Amino acid sequence: MSNKSFNHIPLSVLDLAPIIEGGNAGASFKNSVELAQHVEDWGFNRYWLAEHHNMPGIASSATSVIIGHIAGATKEIRVGSGGVMLPNHATLVIAEQFGTLETLYPDRIDLGIGRAPGSDQATAYALRRTLNMRVDDFPAQLEELQEYFKEDSQSRVRAVPGEGLEIPIWLLGSSGFSAQLSAEKGLPFSFASHFAPDYTIPALNLYRENFKPSNALSKPYAMLGVNIIAADTDKEATWLATSQQQQFLGIRSGKPTKLKPPVDNLNEMWSALELAAIEKTLNSGSTIIGSPETVKKKLSKFIDETNADEIIINSQIYDQKTRLRSYEIVADLMN
Repeated sequence: MSNKSFNHIPLSVLDLAPIIEGGNAGASFKNSVELAQHVEDWGFNRYWLAEHHNMPGIASSATSVIIGHIAGATKEIRVGSGGVMLPNHATLVIAEQFGTLETLYPDRIDLGIGRAPGSDQATAYALRRTLNMRVDDFPAQLEELQEYFKEDSQSRVRAVPGEGLEIPIWLLGSSGFSAQLSAEKGLPFSFASHFAPDYTIPALNLYRENFKPSNALSKPYAMLGVNIIAADTDKEATWLATSQQQQFLGIRSGKPTKLKPPVDNLNEMWSALELAAIEKTLNSGSTIIGSPETVKKKLSKFIDETNADEIIINSQIYDQKTRLRSYEIVADLMN
């Protein structure tokens, strides 16, 4: 058990740059800037954006571009990727992009990387022009990426800017693979407990038990993803959460949509089997829906059970003012 609580560990933001029904990407980016500026003022630690492709409801496909936009609109908060899907890119390009970001915004950029495609097979092919990349290739890609950032890089090709810059590299995962690799490389680890709750504790145990200190990190550091929909009452939060639940089911069924407005009764829209799928993932300890009192109780319990070093919060809420209010509630609890 942990003696930590949410007001003693850093809290951060995971932004999927949601495009709402009736909205567009331009409005999404404006909302992201507004949210980033508010959470910076409220004391949040970092602001990450996630790479997704071919998703009508997610605008952060050009992840490094929107990271630069957010960093330019804020002053101190760390900004980064949660994450960049490395198999979709040439490692040199990622080193150059994040080297450029770090040069523009010194000591504020995080490079979180994952090995999932962040898309379907057709989109992965459009990005890579080949599907020959295997899971076994990812460690070699990571090694190549790290080499580009070294001051005394032995690579025949140099990343300019990038070479000699100390950009924190995080590994992201939803299974044991990245947990094991993070441990072997001595890197910070961010686990996607917000959509893979059943694997959270096994992945954390694997990471912590096998961790090898490195120049980057002397001891394990784990940041966990949590869905939080906070409102002034439990009833309002439950209603707001139906937007995220609709989005989740759309992705699960292979029919992603823009983020839809809340509805009064999900039972009228879906089958019992579909509702059960939502219940299993979204009603876990890593999805918290409720009033300030409910959020405080459940988030404290989650931190206590996982001994998380940091929490990164995803809040898929349709209305921007309501989304800001949700993060403000968490900030009030934190402060």
